[in-house]
Amino acid sequence: MKYYKAPQFDNAFISHGFFGCDGGVSDGLYESLNAGLGSGDDIEKVKENRSRIAEQIGAREVAALYQIHSDVCVYAEATFDERPQADASVTDKVGLALLILTADCAPVLFSAQKGDGSPIVAAAHAGWGGAFKGVLQSTVDTLCERGAVLDSIQAVIGPCIQQKSYEVDEAFFQKFINQSPENEIFFKAGVRAGHPHFDLSGYCAKSLGDKGVKAVSISGVDTYPIENGYFSHRRATHNEQSDCGRQASVIMIR
Repeated sequence: MKYYKAPQFDNAFISHGFFGCDGGVSDGLYESLNAGLGSGDDIEKVKENRSRIAEQIGAREVAALYQIHSDVCVYAEATFDERPQADASVTDKVGLALLILTADCAPVLFSAQKGDGSPIVAAAHAGWGGAFKGVLQSTVDTLCERGAVLDSIQAVIGPCIQQKSYEVDEAFFQKFINQSPENEIFFKAGVRAGHPHFDLSGYCAKSLGDKGVKAVSISGVDTYPIENGYFSHRRATHNEQSDCGRQASVIMIR
């Protein structure tokens, strides 16, 4: 099972992984580590894939969300009986893995320390919509409300669609410029006139920096090229596929 690990989280207190396509039991459009319950994949296969992911990082429980491209962040004390409609979660419970799903959107994992030195973690799903609405800022707020020291927060922006693969239209560009003229730095001219390319990772990093998070890193891994080993909604659309799988990103306190 191949997955990306961030050096910042390589310590005795945190277990995590940005997983891709490999190592699961799904087939067809979902080959093979599809973790998306909302996809058209066989539910039992998805559950088995999630079990494999949990086992890989040593999780006893997994808390997942019903993602809606919002700015909502919730606190997770245990596995949810009914998944809340949210796009980020925070926990300080040992052995509880936070899971978010992506297929080009940016998965962002957080670790921090409370005032007493104990760890606290978070996971956020930052598509352009959620990022624009402020899901990363909400995650930082929730971490701090739960006792995290702001200066201790570390954030890693995992594999997602990169600027070279992310063509948008003029209306998309104008939406971000209307939010702030400074956002122009996240766009560069593309091959087609009126279709610039957007830097989602850079926008997420700037949002976190503006919120006071000093330690932010970007994986730089592009989910669009098939050879990189990730599910991609945009690639599936370009290939006229009816659906695609979702990869999982997880983080847990050991």
